Amino acid sequence: METSGYKVTCLDLKGAGIDRTDPGTINSFDEYNQPLIDFFLRDLPENEKVILVGHSAGGLSVTDCIHRFGTKKIHMAFYVAANMLKNGFATDQDFKDGMPDLPEPGKIPFSMIPPEDSILKSMLLRPQPKGIKGAKFTDGPDADNVPRVCIRALFDPYLKPDKQQAAMIRRWPPSQVFDIESDHSPFFSNPFVLFGFIVKAVASIEL
Repeated sequence: METSGYKVTCLDLKGAGIDRTDPGTINSFDEYNQPLIDFFLRDLPENEKVILVGHSAGGLSVTDCIHRFGTKKIHMAFYVAANMLKNGFATDQDFKDGMPDLPEPGKIPFSMIPPEDSILKSMLLRPQPKGIKGAKFTDGPDADNVPRVCIRALFDPYLKPDKQQAAMIRRWPPSQVFDIESDHSPFFSNPFVLFGFIVKAVASIEL
């Protein structure tokens, strides 16, 4: 994306990726999402906006930002094989529609990731902080004015396209939906098509 002129910032949230915070000590979603809210978006200059891309549970972080900042700071939001619940886990139905299906014990979930990337992924994978399940959002004043794009992974064994992803799209319809031939991690298994969808969607609102 950088070679195409985009400035890219990759943030690891509290207890995720290279952030060394113990995930077991993170008891609230606000604490988990603090790097994105307090150390990035709040520091943006007044005349700047960002395009947010969230994957999996990262969709909750994107939604949190949409409600907090709206169109003032968010130009467009992408949900890549991601949780797209408008109000987070506020009801029993939210848990039903937004929680991933976990593989049976001893069963390896379907993956299209190249071996070398699979090794990298396993090195960075951390336990999920329990505070994520406490994510609940109230409607922001212009949250529905932020263009949202859902990129649905057709072979996702966790957030299935005909189950969780379909339910979340139905409940909070996005501006655009793209289907990608990928497992749960399109940025590993089909990165060039994913990038093409992002560029196409951004261009559609800049015409």
